Amino acid sequence: MTSILAQQAGGGSSIFSLLPFLIILLLFVPLFLNGRKQRRQMAETQAMQQALEDGDVVVTTSGLRGTIVDASYEDTIDLEIADGVVTTWLRAAIREKVATDEATEETVAEPADKDASENKPTIH
Repeated sequence: MTSILAQQAGGGSSIFSLLPFLIILLLFVPLFLNGRKQRRQMAETQAMQQALEDGDVVVTTSGLRGTIVDASYEDTIDLEIADGVVTTWLRAAIREKVATDEATEETVAEPADKDASENKPTIH
């Protein structure tokens, strides 16, 4: 009977010897996958920044919204932030490209076309 217990104890120790490797594997796999996701997002952002054109509406990393008036430089762009106010920004400072105002005007105009009686509250 003691030989059976010795065999079981010996078999169990091999599992415990693999435990540190399994823990390390479980810790590094998510880190590796997260790093790939971040690199992909960075590449998409850089591609968007290089594809900016005149007339695009953008938001900077500081939250400033403006329209591109000159995108001919390699590293900088000129943004019009108000009528007649043009500032120069690094392309890397552009966080996102905003949908044009024409598309937002169309979506706002659709609900206005509905019958006004549908929106009236009913009194009980």
